[in-house]
Amino acid sequence: MHARPLRIVLPGGSGQVGTILARHFQSQGHDVVVLARSTSPAWWRIVPWDGTNLNRWAEELENADLVLNLAGRNVNCRYHDANRREIKESRTRTTRLLGEAISRLTHPPKTWMNASTATIYRHALDRPMDEATGEIGGNEPDAPSTWRFSIDVATSWEKEFFAANTPATRKIALRSAMVMSPDRDGIFDTLLRLVRFGLGGASGSGKQFVSWIHDRDFLRSIQYLLDHDDLDGAINIASPNPLPNAEFMADVRKAWGTRIGLPATARMLELGAFFMRTETELILKSRRVIPGRLLAHGFRFDFPAWNVAARDLVKRSRSLHAAG
Repeated sequence: MHARPLRIVLPGGSGQVGTILARHFQSQGHDVVVLARSTSPAWWRIVPWDGTNLNRWAEELENADLVLNLAGRNVNCRYHDANRREIKESRTRTTRLLGEAISRLTHPPKTWMNASTATIYRHALDRPMDEATGEIGGNEPDAPSTWRFSIDVATSWEKEFFAANTPATRKIALRSAMVMSPDRDGIFDTLLRLVRFGLGGASGSGKQFVSWIHDRDFLRSIQYLLDHDDLDGAINIASPNPLPNAEFMADVRKAWGTRIGLPATARMLELGAFFMRTETELILKSRRVIPGRLLAHGFRFDFPAWNVAARDLVKRSRSLHAAG
């Protein structure tokens, strides 16, 4: 553990994952600064930035122990040309901007973690994908263009990150799976809503794998990376046990206390995604990602199994909603 409060800067940290991180680091007594477009009230300091121009916000990076960049347009939208351009550019542009800001500092950050995604690996039903043997996607036969687009975003994002000229700063690309927390309107909250309405069955074939990580293990893995300065490069942030969608949803239903969950065919999902202005790739692509480097280094998960994680998340979700 650290004897002194750390200086933590979270560019783009106003979303769900940023809030989870800011809340955690603030509760540990660290100095937390979120760089965000909107400056709504929070328990931590928020400094405005537009993600495009160098200005006063860059001073916040001076002497930082950790810069963890989460900036990027939400991918929960339709992938038409304008949205595709903004999804990609909002990630590469802000990463390039941070690299430029850090390169100019007198006392640059000790560590720069940049969000990436477990989606960078190919659609995998056959075997798990770790950092050493995982295959970057984009060349799968018959893969929809939306899947190839997501790979292009992920690889371009990481390329921009590692190209940044920041020799005094350790760099880690966080290839993160979906972070499961009980927070309102998060991924798990959305899944529970489906289950409550009797719709939480298998999606499509139900055979596609779901990669996930419990919010406590997500925070613990970030802390672990912060504490172990011999780790850098691309690191998978995911539970060691991804599981097929049908089993994943069955565990959510069981944790909630209901047995019935209507399945959704691929056609139904396409129709629903169209009306909800999102993409089925978020549901139908098989993400079978495992955290090879974390496990090899000695990290141990508090919630390695989804059935136990789902019970904990449901319990906390009930408490959260009961509290109003």
